[in-house]
Amino acid sequence: MKINEGKWQRRSIRLPDWDYTSPAVYFVTICTFRRDCLFENEAFYEIAANALQRVPKQAHAKHVELGTWVIMPNHVHVIFVFTDYPERKAAIPQKEGLQNAAPGSLGVVVGRYKTTVTIPINNLRHTKGTSVWQRGYYERIIRNERELHATQKYIVENPTRWAEDRDNLDSLVAKMTYHR
Repeated sequence: MKINEGKWQRRSIRLPDWDYTSPAVYFVTICTFRRDCLFENEAFYEIAANALQRVPKQAHAKHVELGTWVIMPNHVHVIFVFTDYPERKAAIPQKEGLQNAAPGSLGVVVGRYKTTVTIPINNLRHTKGTSVWQRGYYERIIRNERELHATQKYIVENPTRWAEDRDNLDSLVAKMTYHR
């Protein structure tokens, strides 16, 4: 099957046989468009933080608990804990080849979060339709307690590592010296 041969195609990093509505612990990283430091703006930060805290209260995410999270200037790290999704057994099977995310899946939870943040930010900036986030997101299924604790530590310590972040240009410029 040929798919838009002239267009660049991204390979999915999702596990092909994994049900992303399944009870599991997911570590998710979502980056801003072009890694812009949008969340240095206090109003934008508040929008992102409030939207994240409201995720478990939304109808599509009643089975989601919010674990450790941090909002950095240009990305968000969050642990989502999925409990059993009640409609999973009754869900209509999707036709093969369709890429739509299943109701209640990690893709839907992340997608709706991104939309919930994008709309008010673009309203404040008067930039309707402008990208706030990079396409997609990074996820990892946390498989055991050791990995969970290591991931939680990584998230909690992420702000202290910001000074070394390759996207933190202020830090980079401060380390540069001028030579005549």
